[in-house]
Amino acid sequence: MQEALLGKTVAELQAIAAELGLPRFAGKQLAEWLYVRRATSFDEMTNISLKGRELLRARYAIGRHMPVAEAVSKDGTKKYLFQVGEQYIESVYIPDEERATLCVSTQAGCKMGCRFCMTGTLGFHGHLSAAEILNQILYFDDLTNLVYMGEGEPMDNVENVLRSLEVMTADWGCAWSPRRITVSSVGIPALQQFLERSECHLAISLHNPFGVERAQIMPAERLMHLSDVVRLLRRYDWNHQRRVSFEYICWHGQNDTIRHANELLRLLKGLPCRINLIRFHAAPSSQSPFASSDEAQMEWLRDYLSEHGITTTIRRSRGEDILAACGMLVNALQNEATV
Repeated sequence: MQEALLGKTVAELQAIAAELGLPRFAGKQLAEWLYVRRATSFDEMTNISLKGRELLRARYAIGRHMPVAEAVSKDGTKKYLFQVGEQYIESVYIPDEERATLCVSTQAGCKMGCRFCMTGTLGFHGHLSAAEILNQILYFDDLTNLVYMGEGEPMDNVENVLRSLEVMTADWGCAWSPRRITVSSVGIPALQQFLERSECHLAISLHNPFGVERAQIMPAERLMHLSDVVRLLRRYDWNHQRRVSFEYICWHGQNDTIRHANELLRLLKGLPCRINLIRFHAAPSSQSPFASSDEAQMEWLRDYLSEHGITTTIRRSRGEDILAACGMLVNALQNEATV
């Protein structure tokens, strides 16, 4: 299989140009074709000589692939299936008035094993390359925001995630502000690399403030304790444009009580942050041990936390009818793939 140019930095593209005997400025031309003009074939690169294009074509692939299936929700959310090697992954496009957000996958499946997450039932089938991450994004031309919250744990694939973020935010790349991108994590040791090397927003999947209880539903708690995650976050500046938020799926009687609310306040005291409360989405026809909190309890928890100093909101669910909501990506479109 030919190596993809997508995902390479401008310095790497310049080195490739030099290796092939092309002018050094061809590296910048390649970056523009890949990330600004979003070329899908070498034939489009008309300011590179025909010989140069043939040399590139003989050694490299662009790295762009179209989705192989699509599903549309009644609320306008769209889910796309992409093939990556012998595996499949899903991305979710979420339109909302003047915003258009893409939920991006970073792994095929996931190895974190969260008991409440349907994606975890897929098992782990491999890291996505930077090219495979970017391919999901560059398919769309109207995006305003990105959330790395699809299949996989981004920090478990931190080098490829960071490379994709570099392409998205660099002047020679897509030139996005990092403030338009949020990367999620359950909180594992590689989180520190992200914090040191990226300015993008961060969302931590919290779900229970008590370490012992969290470990029962999120095995990753044993890799890095929540208290250590919060201690790490306190070393960074969240008072200005960069933000940290905490995702909190609400389960009836399991994490929506006054005891949990007060522990959240204690754990996060003094840390500039917000909490996003999320309704639990159970797998269709499943016998889940989890039941979502009702709307009244979620509103109580939101108001209690907000009144005590932590800005808290309830996230509106999108795409549940096509298995596109939080924690529901299981490549259900695979049977509809056109390849």
